Amino acid sequence: MKYKFIDEITSDVMFEAYGSDLKELFENSAEALFKIICKIEKVKATKEEIVEIKADNLKDLMFDWLQQLIALVDIKNMFFSKFKILEINENHLKAKIYGEEIKPETGETVVKAVTNHKYELKKEGNKYKVRVIVDI
Repeated sequence: MKYKFIDEITSDVMFEAYGSDLKELFENSAEALFKIICKIEKVKATKEEIVEIKADNLKDLMFDWLQQLIALVDIKNMFFSKFKILEINENHLKAKIYGEEIKPETGETVVKAVTNHKYELKKEGNKYKVRVIVDI
């Protein structure tokens, strides 16, 4: 399982994403985020953007990654459907993200931000898990 949505709250959306390594965790969390934002299966991967993030620790890196993806929807006027982490460690990531210009028929929910409420990133055994709540 890549991710799941949790129906615990009404005004926001919560999801958990999973990965056997950091690349998979970050790619799956981005996919979960865009499953909320748009009809991801209808968004073609015709344009690419490079995203580079630096942070003090892994938890902040994930938070900043998701925040940057939300910002890019407005900055680039695009929805994204494919995410490829090129480089990653505890403090830095570089990724290629793919999508197309926003079309009204592919939109779902406007996501305003990632929240700190119940935000959690941890390693369980040899797998990673992140729990995220987004403000809609």
